[in-house]
Amino acid sequence: MEKGKNYLLGVYDDEDVLMDAVGKVRGAGVKIKEVYTPFPIHGLDTALGYEYSNLPTMSFIYGMTGTITALSTLIWMLGFDWPMDIGGKGNIPLPDFIPITFEFTVLLAAHGMALTFCIVSNLAPWNYKPKMLDPRSVDDKFVMAIDLDNNKLDKAALESLLKSSGAVEVNPKLVE
Repeated sequence: MEKGKNYLLGVYDDEDVLMDAVGKVRGAGVKIKEVYTPFPIHGLDTALGYEYSNLPTMSFIYGMTGTITALSTLIWMLGFDWPMDIGGKGNIPLPDFIPITFEFTVLLAAHGMALTFCIVSNLAPWNYKPKMLDPRSVDDKFVMAIDLDNNKLDKAALESLLKSSGAVEVNPKLVE
């Protein structure tokens, strides 16, 4: 959450009520900043209008980089730089390279995905300062945060919209 922002928090008891409320609130033209839940809710990202992630594409690129790096390194070392006759095999025995290539592919794909996720999500340890808008959102409540400055409806209209959509509480919050 950004500093110096005014938010309106709608607190919900049930995830089904929350999912219906997200549809109603977005249908009224209100921009939802974020929804905080104690556990993942299937379909919430689609209901909030989040775009498809490019993380699988980046994973493929990291994996291909690992495959190409492993194969080229093994072929260069055992075929050209220091060729050895091991058990009468050729200098470039590709079937013997499969386990090392597979492991290096998985290594680069996994570490690359984790690093990319942390960078894109702004989760770097030197940059991450968590903001807890409502501590109950990690226990048993579902919290919808609406930025009051970036919506066309005023505070009273937003409060009535959240209450009519099933919110058990509506609280203003200033993030400093």
